[in-house]
Amino acid sequence: MMCTRERSLSASSAAADLNRRQARGYLTGSGLEEYNRDRTVCGLALPPGLSDGSELPGPIFTPATKAAVGSHDENVSYEEVARQVGADIAAKLRQTTVALYNRARNIARDRGLILADTKFEFGRTDDAGPDDPLVLADEVLTPDSSRFWRKDEWQPGRRQKPYDKQFIRDWLSSPEAAWDRTGDTPPPALPQEVVDQTRARYTEAYRLLTGQSWD
Repeated sequence: MMCTRERSLSASSAAADLNRRQARGYLTGSGLEEYNRDRTVCGLALPPGLSDGSELPGPIFTPATKAAVGSHDENVSYEEVARQVGADIAAKLRQTTVALYNRARNIARDRGLILADTKFEFGRTDDAGPDDPLVLADEVLTPDSSRFWRKDEWQPGRRQKPYDKQFIRDWLSSPEAAWDRTGDTPPPALPQEVVDQTRARYTEAYRLLTGQSWD
């Protein structure tokens, strides 16, 4: 999908593959869980001594399977991606994902935000050849697909204050929600206070990134 100067949209059909491509520059979430267990993330060995919120030596490509609604994505290795889509496409996915992350991370950092990690989804048109470009699909660099922290609040070794949907995840995991995400019961409705605080964090991230007020 391409946005033109007149703000119209040109859409084309693309078949998305079943994996999400994630780039991480900081250790947290499921990556932290794997690191604490195996000292790896998606099979990539990391140095000792890292903790929640630590900046990684460099951005890493950490793909995951796209889970069903209500479930968590499952991390997979780069080798598994190459097996599924072929070595050339896997290399292009890794290079593109990390390049997009680096560009966005630098912009966010200059504006007072840390982009800890983010997910992209790619597809290919039905008639695409091996040398044709990937199609970047779905949302990009939003608080729903990324983790944002304020740079002036960042402190490795503890949970970071989220400016993304992690705030909702945290509430759903709290005793107040009393929800078993592994069961068949749908999640409870969010209290208005949680909705308001989530909106405030999203709009703060928007303000920092764009220099404009959401309202």
